[in-house]
Amino acid sequence: MLERVSNLARTGAPRPRGLRTMLAAALLTVATYAAAVELRGDHPDSYVVKRGDTLWDISARFLKKPWLWPEIWQANPQIKNPHLIYPGDVISLAYLDRVTARVTAGERTASPVNAVPLEEIEPFLRDTRIVADIGNMPYVVGLEDNRLRGVRGHVAYVKGLEGIPAGQRYLVVRPEKRYRMVERAGLCCDLFQSQDLDARGRPGPDDGTLWSNAVFPSKNTEFMGYELVTQTTGTVTRGEVGGIQASTLLLDTEGRDVRVGDRLVPVEAQPYDLQFFPHPPKQQAKYGRLTIMAVADGLTSGGTHDVIAISGGAREGIDNGTVFSIWRRGDSVTDKVKDGLDRDDSLTLFENKTRLPDEFAGHAMVFRTFDNVSYALVMSSIKPARVGYELKHPDAPY
Repeated sequence: MLERVSNLARTGAPRPRGLRTMLAAALLTVATYAAAVELRGDHPDSYVVKRGDTLWDISARFLKKPWLWPEIWQANPQIKNPHLIYPGDVISLAYLDRVTARVTAGERTASPVNAVPLEEIEPFLRDTRIVADIGNMPYVVGLEDNRLRGVRGHVAYVKGLEGIPAGQRYLVVRPEKRYRMVERAGLCCDLFQSQDLDARGRPGPDDGTLWSNAVFPSKNTEFMGYELVTQTTGTVTRGEVGGIQASTLLLDTEGRDVRVGDRLVPVEAQPYDLQFFPHPPKQQAKYGRLTIMAVADGLTSGGTHDVIAISGGAREGIDNGTVFSIWRRGDSVTDKVKDGLDRDDSLTLFENKTRLPDEFAGHAMVFRTFDNVSYALVMSSIKPARVGYELKHPDAPY
């Protein structure tokens, strides 16, 4: 089940160069040779998979870089689907001309383990999405009895569903954030903004975000998307008939409250992945282009198993499973030994300051990708990952 990867000697030392060959016909039935794969010095020879394990955690028992686990998975022809691991399976290492890892199937009565804990990311898979525009989406214009909030069993009145017959189902979603980028000429990094939105889907006069006091000129400003959060589900019970200019939507699912200004999107069967295969990014973005724009639950910092929104998506070649390292950007400081201990930082020109190294904070893996924005889960951390931190290749040395 585990794929063959690294041309390792019996000592486990990697060779300096390698070649990965991937066959697109199979999910990950690949034979790969990668010098980057290194075994941990304290790795076990075998491990019995348990309930609650993740592929990342299992791989971290064997590898120094757990995001490279697909490169050591050796396909086992005796197993029907060699890319799924179940509780009770035994993972073992074999030492021949190279080190390989294999899986011996157990009873396989439980569900297979995933790369990440699904319970941590399920709300972002099921209830959250990024869209480029909300101006043309159907929206709630009123609620029965002039209520301020609607819940299961209440009726909402919707504009924008002309011609939609009764029986159609919709998600009621709320625009809660919008993301923007400002290109900054002459400096290291672009500036990213996460703004909270009001009931109309517009930023309030004081949204309380990290960037609330920043000035964003219209020139060189790029809009990246609206973040929509699912409130509940409803069914159209009556269209726009008899001169009525709003359709009737029965809220028929337990969920969050509905209010005027919420939007509607059609119900989709399963619009997200449930299996993830960690891998390095396909291309390296310029420094300052990929950063943490937001942390789940309105925080400005997060740790292991917290969800972050990052400033890149399919346009930058990012897909589900892409792994990044997280870095605190090094400060630019006045050299007070050279310029004087009482030197004011604000009086020193930027180009005359000393740039300090970036500081490593942890690793994150992307689990949902849109055009310009992606959601990632912090897989491991040695310090909090904060809004504004840089995202790099997982092997970045600094």
